[in-house]
Amino acid sequence: MRFIHTAIAAALVLVAVSSCKSQYEVLLASNDADAKYAAAMEYFQNKKFSRAAQLFESLSVLTNGTERDDTVQYYWGLSNYRNKDFYTAESNFAGFVKRFPLSPFAPDAQFYRLDCLYRATYRWELDQNPTRACLASIMEYEREHPGDAAHLEACRLMKEDLQDRLDRKDFEAGKQYYRMEDYLAAHVKLRNVLKNNSENHYREDVLYYTAMSSYHYARLSVKAKQKERYLTFQDDYLNFIGEYPESKYRSELDGLYRKVQSVQNF
Repeated sequence: MRFIHTAIAAALVLVAVSSCKSQYEVLLASNDADAKYAAAMEYFQNKKFSRAAQLFESLSVLTNGTERDDTVQYYWGLSNYRNKDFYTAESNFAGFVKRFPLSPFAPDAQFYRLDCLYRATYRWELDQNPTRACLASIMEYEREHPGDAAHLEACRLMKEDLQDRLDRKDFEAGKQYYRMEDYLAAHVKLRNVLKNNSENHYREDVLYYTAMSSYHYARLSVKAKQKERYLTFQDDYLNFIGEYPESKYRSELDGLYRKVQSVQNF
């Protein structure tokens, strides 16, 4: 008897689920814009974003050119965004901004597009073209919405993170030459890092490896050229301690500088 009751209960649940699904599918195929709009909003409010997105997408055909057009398009994108389908959401919001630049939803749509672009960027070790594209979009947004306090702080944090990735990518490229013991190439690359961006987040490390590269390049040079090349190290050392007198690298560089002075009689 207990087994029969359990089987009946399970069957009722399956029927209920099947009925609920069929009602959704019928609604999805319906041309009743009002019913579909109300259901889509209800699904969105209940955080059933996948179903909401499908309904808004279907509804967008029915509301095209109507007063609901921008609302449906915006919530279609927002549903995909909340469903963590950031690739589709970015496309939604990009299209929205082009079609409805004067909509009250436009600033938020533009910001959410930025966030989608940000989420599509890669770690510093990988291709940084998406990072550069996202940075350019963020700066465009900041120029267009200078008073948008609600989003500008988030933009600042995204910019800081993205710039850090670019800075580290450049620094690590120079450091890689150092690890390979190609000290001349390392020195040139590291100097160019700061030439191209003097505010690199890794400036202290860049200057340290610049000095270390010039030291080892001079140390490994033929005797006749060592003195001249140690002068380059001396310049790099003085530049470093001038900027970072309390650096964790100071003791090591001081030791090398004293060693060079004793050998070369600077």
